[in-house]
Amino acid sequence: MINLSNEVGGVIKIVEDSALAETESLIRQVATGEIKYTVTDQTLAMVNSFYYPNLDINTVLSLPQQIAWAVRTNSPELLKTTNAWLKESKRSGVFKVIYNKYFNSSRLTEARITSEYSSMVSNRLSPFDEQIKAGAEQIGWDWRLIASVAYQESNFDPQVKSWAGAIGLMQVMPATGDFFKVTNLLDPNQNIKVGVKFLKYLDTRWAKTVPDPEERIKFVLASYNAGLSHVTDAQKLTQKYGKDPTVWSDNVEYFLSKKSDPKYFRDPVVVVGYCRCIEPVKYVKEVLQRYDEYKLRIAV
Repeated sequence: MINLSNEVGGVIKIVEDSALAETESLIRQVATGEIKYTVTDQTLAMVNSFYYPNLDINTVLSLPQQIAWAVRTNSPELLKTTNAWLKESKRSGVFKVIYNKYFNSSRLTEARITSEYSSMVSNRLSPFDEQIKAGAEQIGWDWRLIASVAYQESNFDPQVKSWAGAIGLMQVMPATGDFFKVTNLLDPNQNIKVGVKFLKYLDTRWAKTVPDPEERIKFVLASYNAGLSHVTDAQKLTQKYGKDPTVWSDNVEYFLSKKSDPKYFRDPVVVVGYCRCIEPVKYVKEVLQRYDEYKLRIAV
């Protein structure tokens, strides 16, 4: 963009988003009218244009660029194996088939768009919408937000079990099911009820220290993913370092992501220690981004 600006006389105003910004979130902001433009790889623009028909992706800003995988300099075997796979896949034609499938063919995308549960053609998200709506009334949340949690947890698969033992649509741990006196977590109705009760419990807990309901949702989601204690530790760190313990973005979120750093997880205010907490930070962002998508496409 800088080179292009120089070529045309320096008239292009370039605005950088935060380092955490993701290309698809910026594309969504263009589609919803929050921003006018963004710059992206052509392949990402092509894929997203199926979901946002109002996008104009025809303006090309540069000559075609090379794309490559990168490996660390101390991983020569990985580099050798990757190059060998690429060479063989191109020789056999597999590479072309894969490339056409994911970048040149719209059939898979069209199949998703025309699905009964695609927001492009219906007002349904899953076979469990009615149960999710009933659960949402219990907590006072928008049902589309709980649906986003369910999708994040299980991709709407009621039979899935995680490596950690979490079960079903809302990925409920057996101990949580026992606490709420539910016996069959593979049953979608029971699973959703437990998941919503747990979300409500977390919401009640965070209401004591995070008064703003919209802000509190982020604390609840992070706790649902990583556990209440880790987020409480992050809140204590936030307060210790002079930030706002009632605000998620760039405050509690930041210190939660630092809980894999010995400087922070060994701090005296921290109770439960180490956490690879970049995952709950990502979890909150993805659930809320999908929720924004649902709000755009699905009526209440």
